[in-house]
Amino acid sequence: MIMRGVEKQNSAATTSAMLGSFREDDRTRNEFLNLISTKLT
Repeated sequence: MIMRGVEKQNSAATTSAMLGSFREDDRTRNEFLNLISTKLT
């Protein structure tokens, strides 16, 4: 990835977005994020 004059080969970037109920409802978003975080560990 090359960005703004900084060169670092073999780097990665991750982008995420919350839409719908996940964006509007804190309780729904937190429940979802807690569920997926326990699956990743």
